[in-house]
Amino acid sequence: MKKELRKESALEYHAKGRPGKIEVIPTKEAKTQRDLSLAYSPGVAEPCLEIHANPESVYKYTAKGNLVAVISNGTAVLGLGDIGPEAGKPVMEGKGVLFKIFADIDVFDIEINEKDPEKFVQIVKALEPTFGGINLEDIKAPECFYIEQELKKQMKIPVMHDDQHGTAIISAAALLNALELQKKKIEKAKFVVNGAGAAAIACIKLYEALGAVRENILVFDSKGLIHESRTDLDVLKKEFISKGKNLTLEQSLEGCDVFIGLSKGNVLSQEMVKSMAKNPIVLAMANPDPEITYENAVAARKDVIMGTGRSDYPNQVNNVLGFPFIFRGALDVRATQINEAMKLAAVKALAELAKSPVPDIVNIAYNEKNLSFGPAYIIPKPLDPRLLSTVAPAVAKAAIESGVAQKMITNWETYAIELDKRLGLDNQLMRVLGAKARRNPKRLVFAEADNIKILKSAQIAYDERIAYPILLGDEKAIRQMALDNSIDIDDMPIIDPRNDEYEEKRKQYGELFFKKRQRKGVNQYEATKMMKDRTYFGCMMVENGDADAVISGLTRNYADAIRPALQVIGMEEGVKKIAGMYMLLTKRGPLFLADTTVNLNPTAEELADITLLAAKEVRSFNLMPRIAMLSYSNFGSSDTPEARLVAQAKDIVKQKDPTIIIDGEMQPNIAFNQEILRDNYPFSELVDQEVNTLIFPNLAAGNIAYNLMKEIGGADAVGPILLGLKKPVHVLQLGSSVRSITNMALIAVIDAQLKCENSNQESAKKPAWWKKK
Repeated sequence: MKKELRKESALEYHAKGRPGKIEVIPTKEAKTQRDLSLAYSPGVAEPCLEIHANPESVYKYTAKGNLVAVISNGTAVLGLGDIGPEAGKPVMEGKGVLFKIFADIDVFDIEINEKDPEKFVQIVKALEPTFGGINLEDIKAPECFYIEQELKKQMKIPVMHDDQHGTAIISAAALLNALELQKKKIEKAKFVVNGAGAAAIACIKLYEALGAVRENILVFDSKGLIHESRTDLDVLKKEFISKGKNLTLEQSLEGCDVFIGLSKGNVLSQEMVKSMAKNPIVLAMANPDPEITYENAVAARKDVIMGTGRSDYPNQVNNVLGFPFIFRGALDVRATQINEAMKLAAVKALAELAKSPVPDIVNIAYNEKNLSFGPAYIIPKPLDPRLLSTVAPAVAKAAIESGVAQKMITNWETYAIELDKRLGLDNQLMRVLGAKARRNPKRLVFAEADNIKILKSAQIAYDERIAYPILLGDEKAIRQMALDNSIDIDDMPIIDPRNDEYEEKRKQYGELFFKKRQRKGVNQYEATKMMKDRTYFGCMMVENGDADAVISGLTRNYADAIRPALQVIGMEEGVKKIAGMYMLLTKRGPLFLADTTVNLNPTAEELADITLLAAKEVRSFNLMPRIAMLSYSNFGSSDTPEARLVAQAKDIVKQKDPTIIIDGEMQPNIAFNQEILRDNYPFSELVDQEVNTLIFPNLAAGNIAYNLMKEIGGADAVGPILLGLKKPVHVLQLGSSVRSITNMALIAVIDAQLKCENSNQESAKKPAWWKKK
């Protein structure tokens, strides 16, 4: 398995379609001549005059209050060094994406071709009228210290160099909790800090603000201990000079309580960890390789608490836990700066959050039974949906209390609710599902592997550790296609059901299939012959336990692709008809639509069964289904058979499951407009409920609505998800994109995980060909 992202995939991601990762979208209507007259001339003059009369009105009439600049000169980009402003632009765009998806903050990335710190300061200062905050990024030390210090002095908006303070804030939260668990006091703890760059210096200063004592901190750079005997130290390093004996890193660690690593990989040995004091703390934060691996550290000391910068180990010190929420809180009270009080508030909020009960959605994301505060969980996970409504209010309160806020918040409960609504707690769903799939990958059959889209999706599923792909088709043709398109499938098994090599397997599967279908028009010869069909063969692999899930249908009629699944796998016990459901990833959160692919004109009983199947699937994503039964009628406003059928189906659902949140029949605009619903239909169960599941009266309505929403609404679609089958078989829509196929692979793996749990089957062992590279 190639852990690193493939060069081709990364380049294609940035280049495909509209180049780059960001765009500007108007927030007001701009379609009619009147709209344009209001947006620009002559209407725009009015807000201009208001702002001229009262400059603070800029926050009322423009986007300034939610706009942050991510600014760099490209002198210290990631681990790439001084690669210049143009080469650093993809990173700055990426930082803007993180701001948006985690805290709903808009970003303009600005790359400045200027290395002179004084000139750089003047350029950035001149941008103050445009932005509500400045995030400095990837600027080399020592210039970054001067630049941030001067901008904070000269500007009246929040300025933060995240490379310094982000790591400091997150690691400080981890440190506080680790010290508590290890029963150590910060003022007595002895520290060794390996690294003396921007992040290390910011860490030391923040730890001191929390109570660490300067005399108890030994700091090393690439040349050794920062010691009084050295003559090569700059002004910043001279702050951390040690006196007395000039120690080596190895000597300094003897009896040390805390090791902080911000240097390079593999500089800390197991022997060094063994020499540390009882109950040591090691935060080895070098990336991509920590100063010591998690495995080596815990093998050296059972009593160690270990953190790294990596997502594949416990206790990841990740800057995304901080900067989006710190800026959110600062912007919301119009703070004039991000001061020490605000940073400390973020530290304490993160530390406290790790001690509170972890939501199910986080446990699911990381495939944990019950994450709880302890040595392997000293800091929240990046996918914890509570971060926004926990850290941002803490920062905002600190800004108000320290006197740097220009806007007051009085109702903190309402503010927290508003924060949750900005993104919707359900919006991290795909990231959560991806993490869950990676924790327990399944053997996934791609039945149409002689298609380039399928091969690309299989490679992504393999690289991302979502699944163990098994490819069906002509091996020679598949390998040539992969070679021609630079797709690496070397570690994936390829099976051609038509090949004589698989004659015995075809006979075995044919016998099983014949037993299922011998009284349903299939003779023994036909049963064996049908196993040459890749979809039948793939379904039989799942039925026989040779694979865990299968996806097919990219190049064939939907009904033809479903038929093998029904004939080979069959329906779950108690299910009379299968159904199809799509998940649309919208700005308001995931929206589930059923039935969109299978049942033409269901009866009331069938529609009720479809609804219950959909509700069960929504719950499997750890979401509470809130269901609107759709029609052209609102609660009896039409007495036609079609409208009555939907109302009757709703009643049947409530009889079978009284706890379910559901109502109808109703029009879709009523389902999503709480004001109309509350004013006109206050009796509805859906008043004050965010609808997330739509049930359509027939296939035509469902399919048309889904396609319209996907194409015109711009929502990302996942599906169709087949509901009601005994085992995981999922059928693609004709011509699905690589992204859709990859999402479907994700759903198939999650489906296999759940059905394996429900049937008490053992989890699939990793195949021999699943290599860790």
